Amino acid sequence: MIDQRKQAVSIRLGEGDVRNVKRMAKRLGVRDSDIIRYAIKSMLGRIAPLCDEAIAGRNLVPVLVESGDELIRYFELDSYRLEGIVNKRADDETRVDRDDIALLAMSGLRDQYLVMRMKEGGGGSGEGANPGRSLRNYLYDKYVYRATDGKPAELKALNGSETHANMQRPAA
Repeated sequence: MIDQRKQAVSIRLGEGDVRNVKRMAKRLGVRDSDIIRYAIKSMLGRIAPLCDEAIAGRNLVPVLVESGDELIRYFELDSYRLEGIVNKRADDETRVDRDDIALLAMSGLRDQYLVMRMKEGGGGSGEGANPGRSLRNYLYDKYVYRATDGKPAELKALNGSETHANMQRPAA
C-alpha cells in the first residue's frame, strides 16, 4: 500500500512573492497554500519528463524548448550541465548534438547573439524572425519531427504506422 498522506514543506519566499500569493488567493477565494500547490503542480506538469530517468536525448527537446529558457536562467545551467541532463542516458540514435545544446543554453541570452550562433550553425537565417521561435522550429524539425514527412520522429520506430499521422507541431 502506498502512503498517500501529504507532507508539510517549508519554503522561503521573498516579500513580493508572498504578497502576490496572498493577492491571488484573496481574489480567487482560496487559501495561500492552494495557490502554492497549484504553482508546484503546474510546474511539475510542464517539466514532468525530467522526472523520468528513462527519457533522454531528443525526447527531452520539447520540454527544454518550451520551458528551457526559464530553467536555464533560474538554475544557471551551462551547456556542459545541460548536455549531461539531456544526453547522459541517451543512446547514439537519440543524442542531441553539442552545438544544439549550446544553442539551448544560450536561449536565455541576448537575441542578437543567438541569431548569430544559429546562422553560423545552419540553424536558420533568423532574419526578421523571432530568434526564440526560430530556435524552437529548428529543434523541433531536427529532433521531434522529420523534415521529410512532418511526422514526429518517434513514429519512425512504428514502421510507417499512420495512427498519429495528423499530429502537428505545437503552437508557440
